[in-house]
Amino acid sequence: MAPIPTPPAEPQDSPDGYVGLDAPNAERLARQRGWSTVRSLPPGTVITMEYRVGRLNFEVRDGRVARAWKG
Repeated sequence: MAPIPTPPAEPQDSPDGYVGLDAPNAERLARQRGWSTVRSLPPGTVITMEYRVGRLNFEVRDGRVARAWKG
């Protein structure tokens, strides 16, 4: 049986620091800080709950990040 691969380390970055930023700048900053995937979603969007290492999610309301979370 093949060994289970070790996922890459996530950036040492708090999602809370993006709340209140305008969405385009928040996405740019997140990528600069090492997030491999940045996803901006409107409020109430239905998404799957699988956890993906290296992904940062933004809930964007009126062009600003209202909520941010990993996975």
